[in-house]
Amino acid sequence: MADRAIEPYLSPAPVLAIITGPSGVGKDSVMHCMVAQGARFHFVVTATDRPKRPGEVHGEDYYFVTTAEFQAMIDGDELFEYAWVYNQWKGVPKQHARQALASGHDVIMRVDLAGADTIRAKVPGAVTIFLAPPSLAVLEERLRQRQTDSEEAIGARLESAAREVLRASTYDYVVINRQDDLDGAARHVMAIMEAERHRAKRVSIEF
Repeated sequence: MADRAIEPYLSPAPVLAIITGPSGVGKDSVMHCMVAQGARFHFVVTATDRPKRPGEVHGEDYYFVTTAEFQAMIDGDELFEYAWVYNQWKGVPKQHARQALASGHDVIMRVDLAGADTIRAKVPGAVTIFLAPPSLAVLEERLRQRQTDSEEAIGARLESAAREVLRASTYDYVVINRQDDLDGAARHVMAIMEAERHRAKRVSIEF
């Protein structure tokens, strides 16, 4: 009887984590740092119909598709969630998340707040992590350093960020991506996922 009580904890089920936060907060940078620190997880790459930026890799940063291809994915119910964001389509393919979880791998999704809300409503067992900047001034500096957006776009992103940080407390965890401490933010996310694997009572991940 006692052994049976312990059995479920001998091989913890994989974690499905959703990382969200304002545009430019460093979601991709934190995940790359996690990999550099030895974290093992499957990253579900988002599909988008926006053009590639310099240095981005198809299948790693995003799945870059045409608008027609994206629409076909919507029509075929092939996307877990999708949204029209900053004049571009973004969506999370279902298949890759299912395959990774079935094989026992932790899964991380990087999505905007609308996507995070959609996924957690459909998958109560998902863990939500809000990545926040230490201040909006720091976020503005990061957006300008990217040199990919117009002044109008930067202003729009900052306005959205001001609203989004007010909702940070609605997520399971909040991690601050501080100046010059990317390693620290990555360690915090890794610690959250490790703790979630050993939670005594977990909601099963089904979708």
